[in-house]
Order: sequence, then structure tokens, then C-alpha cells
Amino acid sequence: MWFTSQSFRTRPIAREEFPEMLENFESFPALDVFICTADPYREPPGNVANTALSVLAYDYPTEKLSIYVSDDGGSELTLFALAEAARFAKHWLPFCRENGVVKRCPDAYFSSDNFVKNSQSHKIKMMYENMISRIRNVMERGKVLLANNKDKDITDVFMPNLVYISRQKSKTYPHYFKAGALNVLLRVSRIMTNGPIILTLDCDMYSNDPSTPKRALCYFLDQTLWPNLAYVQTPQRFHGLNWADIYASEFRTIGRMNPLGMDGLCGPNYMGTGCFFRRRAFFGGPSSFVQPEIISGRVANKSIEAQTILEQAHQVASCNYENQTSWGYKMGFRYGSLVEDIHTGYHLHCEGWKSIFCNPKRPAFLGHVPLSLNDVVIQIKRWAMGLLEIAFSKYSPIIFGMWHLGPIMAQCYTHYAFWPIYAIPLTLYAFVPQLALLCGVPIFPK
Repeated sequence: MWFTSQSFRTRPIAREEFPEMLENFESFPALDVFICTADPYREPPGNVANTALSVLAYDYPTEKLSIYVSDDGGSELTLFALAEAARFAKHWLPFCRENGVVKRCPDAYFSSDNFVKNSQSHKIKMMYENMISRIRNVMERGKVLLANNKDKDITDVFMPNLVYISRQKSKTYPHYFKAGALNVLLRVSRIMTNGPIILTLDCDMYSNDPSTPKRALCYFLDQTLWPNLAYVQTPQRFHGLNWADIYASEFRTIGRMNPLGMDGLCGPNYMGTGCFFRRRAFFGGPSSFVQPEIISGRVANKSIEAQTILEQAHQVASCNYENQTSWGYKMGFRYGSLVEDIHTGYHLHCEGWKSIFCNPKRPAFLGHVPLSLNDVVIQIKRWAMGLLEIAFSKYSPIIFGMWHLGPIMAQCYTHYAFWPIYAIPLTLYAFVPQLALLCGVPIFPK
């Protein structure tokens, strides 16, 4: 493990962006934001609503911003929370613009030291608290909650699209968990808006900087990087940690240090959240385009609520749509591992794509750390199983990665793939010295 970890130290790179230099605001590419949730009890709908509100308030042309929320649990409570968030957004977005609010997650803003108490902010806070208190069950399922060519805020400014999606599932067909949900979002968004840039977010990872999309565009609009650039990854940062972080919940090495080293090679691995993708990267390598079977239904001046658009969206979200297709293998987010994030980034790098690590001084996103031992064990177990699936598959970094990525970059992925095995020496070191001491057996030479 020590040997493979040295690959992260060979060529580290630190980058800086200057989003204020971007001009021609109206010519920005369309941005589709994917937010995934699955369990309303482990992932409270209030958190999902806060995450959606934080990205709805981005400093980005509203007519080019669309937010898609995938609810794999099909929770009526989550749908109701988003419906309430859509109503509250009509007041929240103008408030952020008029007052220069940077922390645009309502829950984070109202609990921060930056919260300025006046009559206007007090009114908005009361509306937010009323919204949270109204999040109860609702007897609807799946619809467009906001349409940017129809819905306006209280200042008569059009709002971004907000679309709720709950895909069809069946015991007859595998659903592939989060990777399957993201591929459904890929297809549905292609039908509705077809934005060339995609941001993937976990439901508990809210935006902490409204200028983050512009920082990503600094790389996507660079013509020297564009031909081979697949995604721009931001670090995973968390709030609510104590200053010492005695439980190592921040994952600083994995989330902030190792990506700096990989950035000097092919680029950082995909971390599952806080990542801006180029849609084209999901359909073959830079020089080998895989033609998707979906034709975009987006037509100028045609609402995403049009019946034909909704019918196509329902069709591509059906449980049997991927049967006997290349989805998950040659197109979209990759199947074959529980850790679809590393698996997808690994395959994109093997196809010839590059990635960039964007690490601004102000965290782009802030998330929640697991609050109980049970949640930590479940999370680590899923990571360990998924990484070992990659390590012992035909796409093992030792062989497949070495051939496609070269020795140093392959070592980086080898370090991740075999990381769970590190538990064996750690466990021995945790128990053997104590047992030897109790039994009076020397473990070191005299």
C-alpha cells in the first residue's frame, strides 16, 4: 500500500480559476444538475429540498439551468418537500440576488453568523420554517415542478427548471442502484433539456458558492483542454466537524490530497458528487463516439411539460428500457461495481478522457458526515465490496489499467482498488500486541 501511494506524490498540481474573467453571460452552455436520493428516512426530504434550493440559486442564466431530482425510493414525502421548495424558491431566489447572499442553502444561511436580522430576512426565515413544518405525505408522484419558460419568482424573473423523477422498477430487471438512477437522469434530461454540461450531487451535499459553475466553465471553455476533458471534480468537504476531527470523517487524504497528485497525470477520480461532466464523455472516447439511440426532444420555444416530451421521458425511464442495450457498459455511468463513481471515472480515463481537480479556497459544496456507527459501517462496507469488485474483475487496474493508463496512473487506481485489504494488517496491529502483552509473549526482539 505504501508503494502504490507514492504514485500520488509524483506530479501534484494546484490550479486556480478566475471566473470573473468570463464574459458573454448569455452564451454559457446549458447546465443540467442531477440530485440523487433513495431513502427518505436516511436522507431527510428537508435536506433534499435545501440542496435543490442551493443550486436553483446559482449565478447562472436561469433559462439554461435545470435541476433533476431522482427519488429511487418513490417517496411521496420527498415529492411534497420539493413541491414546497419550488414555492419557497419564488421568494428565496430574489432574496439571494438582492442581498448578495453567498451561502444559498437556506438552512445553512439562517444558522450561520452571516445571517443579517431585519424585517425582510425575518419574513423569509419564517417562510422557510413554515415550509419545513409542512413537509408531510402527499398523494402524487412525479411531475415537472418548475418550468423556466413559465414559472416566475416574485420579481417577475423566470426560474430554472425543477423536475422530479421516480423511475420504474421491477424484480424482473436489475436496477443497478445509483448508477441506474443516474443513467435514467441522463436519458430523461437528454429528452427534456439536453444540457452539454452535467453536475452530479448527493442530496446531502449543498452548494456553498453560487459561482461554482463559472469555475468549472473556466476549464470547459479552455480550447486547449476541451477536446479530451471529461469532467471537473471538486473536493468533498463537510460541515459540522469539530476542529480536531478525531473520527477522521473528513477523508482529507482521499478527497483533497490524492486528487492533487492524480491531477498531474490523467486527472482525479470521480468521487460521486460535486462533479461537472461533459455529456459527450458518456458516449465513447474522445475519438470514438457511441451514438445513443435517444433523439433529444428539445425544441425551441417548446415547454418541457408538453405531452410528447413527457411521454418520451416516461418511456426512457421504464424498467426494461436498458434491456439488451449498451447502457452501463459502453454508455453512461458504468455498472459492475457498488462504487459506481470510481468505476465510471476509471473507465473514462481508460477510454482516453482527462479530468481536472478544481479546489477553490471557499468550498464549492458542503455535505453531512455519517452521524452513527451503523451508518459508517454500512458506508465503509459498500465501499470495500465495490472496490474489491473492481480489483478482481477483468478491468483490474493491475492488468487492464496498466495497459490503458500507464504504470503510474494505474498504480493510483490499484491503491484504491486494493484499499480494503489494508484492514487485515490494521486489525492484526490492533489486537496482536495487546494479546501478546496479556499472555506475556514478546513480539519484539530483546
